[in-house]
Amino acid sequence: MRQRAPFEHCELCHRAIPLTFHHLIPRKMHRRPRFKKTHTRDELNQGIWVCQACHRGIHKLFDEMTLARDFNTLDKLLADPAVQKHIAWVGKQRRG
Repeated sequence: MRQRAPFEHCELCHRAIPLTFHHLIPRKMHRRPRFKKTHTRDELNQGIWVCQACHRGIHKLFDEMTLARDFNTLDKLLADPAVQKHIAWVGKQRRG
């Protein structure tokens, strides 16, 4: 059974809609030696709860390696201008 989101709002756009779990280091990267050596299992499984639109947007903006290497925290994602632009766009969309 899938864990229920501990948050009621998307951690990026703050909309109150159904959420999905985004691994900050994509699961595809977990088996790579570079990440296995430098991160614990708990660190590899850390993530954020985001709405579907934000989740799709993150993966459209960046490939898995870039996400794992450069955007592996919520603060790093929020600081990026492209992510900020996407969040602003998502915030204007219908919530249904």
